[in-house]
Amino acid sequence: MHISLNMKMMKSTVNTYKSVGNRSHKNHYLAGQVQKMIRINSKKTLLVAIAILAWFGLILQLYILIDNTPGNGLTPLQALGRFFIFFTILTNLLVAVDVTIFLFASHSRVGHFFSKASTCAAVALYIFMVGLVYNVVLGNIWHPQGTQRIADELLHVVVPATFIFYWLLFAAKSPLRWFNALQWLVYPAIYFVYAMIRGSIEGFYAYPFLDADKLSAGKIILNCAGLLTVFIIVGLLFIAIGKKMSRRSK
Repeated sequence: MHISLNMKMMKSTVNTYKSVGNRSHKNHYLAGQVQKMIRINSKKTLLVAIAILAWFGLILQLYILIDNTPGNGLTPLQALGRFFIFFTILTNLLVAVDVTIFLFASHSRVGHFFSKASTCAAVALYIFMVGLVYNVVLGNIWHPQGTQRIADELLHVVVPATFIFYWLLFAAKSPLRWFNALQWLVYPAIYFVYAMIRGSIEGFYAYPFLDADKLSAGKIILNCAGLLTVFIIVGLLFIAIGKKMSRRSK
């Protein structure tokens, strides 16, 4: 599919090149088209890499969780359910679905949604927060080894870093509005409610700062409010970066 698209672009470039006037204009046009094709191919290569890393990390983490049954007190089916209680997993899954749709169905209705500037920036914010919270807050109390460490590094470091790199280099950044920072709170806010409901039912809380067995309701609310505030601050930073980069590209 990508080869066919590139061939069409090359033919279109050649035809347009023939219709351009003087030699200087032709050379300038051709150089611009070559740069455009290199940029498109680089973007697709990076998206493929992110998709492979994200899906591999998710599958590896799921395998580890199921492979540890019943030693971890779970049945394989319970382990599958436990897999979807973590913000890390849900957000890496969001990234994996995002880049996969962009690669294979970019012209679909869902593809257009994921390619919107606000959607792309939101996903970048969420996966950035995965890396930030893990490496600043949780990394000091969790020291995985072996394959678990590989999965952790992929989901908390490698995928966040590569997706942020993609967002900075290739993602659309206009229009981004300051109000988006508040809209982007919907996902983490819903997650906090979801995690607390599941925790109260199953007796397992995904993160220490949500653990109702050890913390008071007031402390948990304070923790959630603090994290949502960080989401707003980082979201505003992303918007400021996006606006600045958008102005430079004009």
